Amino acid sequence: MERRIGCFELATGGTLLLDELAEMPVGTQAKLLRVLEERKLRRLGARNEIDVDVRVLAATNRAAEEAIATGSLRTDLFYRLNVFNIHMPPLRTHLEDLPAMAEAMLAEMNSKHGRRVSGVAPSILDRMIAYHWPGNARELRNTIERAVILCPDGAPLDAGHLTASFGRAQSPVPQADDASIVPVRVGTTVDEAERMLIVRTLESTGQNKTRAAEILGVSLKTLHNKLKEYSHTQQAD
Repeated sequence: MERRIGCFELATGGTLLLDELAEMPVGTQAKLLRVLEERKLRRLGARNEIDVDVRVLAATNRAAEEAIATGSLRTDLFYRLNVFNIHMPPLRTHLEDLPAMAEAMLAEMNSKHGRRVSGVAPSILDRMIAYHWPGNARELRNTIERAVILCPDGAPLDAGHLTASFGRAQSPVPQADDASIVPVRVGTTVDEAERMLIVRTLESTGQNKTRAAEILGVSLKTLHNKLKEYSHTQQAD
């Protein structure tokens, strides 16, 4: 009945965000790869192809390597998109940013709900910083929004504005044989502790050196040099 312009065509000359890429059906991923490679598309039912010039940003809520291993993300599509990779760390790994994030979200929620909450009490900030935030920034935003709705105008957010269960569902304390931790005994040299950390991180990524370098915060070249150094040390021993 009418012509409908799709997202790629609408985004021509601009940017298209593909969120939750690993949830896209594999068949659709193959079609997406073709568009990215050829910069052309054909509307459903059309005969002619249309040129498109679009910058693509792709996001996924789980590690790409894991999605590839389970078959939910095509390897060729990942490497076509993976020109510049930005790893977003979970909130629990940079809790020093939480006070500023909470204040910004408080201002946003004051404006959204027409409230005048004066701030966040230190006691709440302490509880928030002690929490592991499995839902990351989304969970923090929802927590702040609920508290703002409950808090009287002119007062700061306090413990009474949090849910009764807030902070109780903490992650279990890791054990010494947990693969997610590196036990270092007193007396271990810095070089040996570094080696243990690199080896354990590689194990956790299935020997994916690129991902391990990202987690460790070093360049891939530095990681390769460290591994070469460890190899030479073992051969000398």
